[in-house]
Amino acid sequence: MMVNRKEGILPNTKTSSPSAQKSRAAKTAPTREQIALRAYHIFLERCGAPGNEFEDWTRAERELLETSSKPRRKAAPKSKAA
Repeated sequence: MMVNRKEGILPNTKTSSPSAQKSRAAKTAPTREQIALRAYHIFLERCGAPGNEFEDWTRAERELLETSSKPRRKAAPKSKAA
């Protein structure tokens, strides 16, 4: 404990960085580049047929948000070959 002459005894508290306070389950929004790439893949799924770019963009954004909000599984430990 630290002693402050004016206020008496203060508890020993540690401050942590903001990055340490974020939970592992924090959701991150997809970047514009990720959305653009997924929208392009949706366009290619239509065999390059003209369509509504806005719908492709919103679909890509929605899909990426859904996948980023799902909890990720830890990779299984790799077994060593005998």
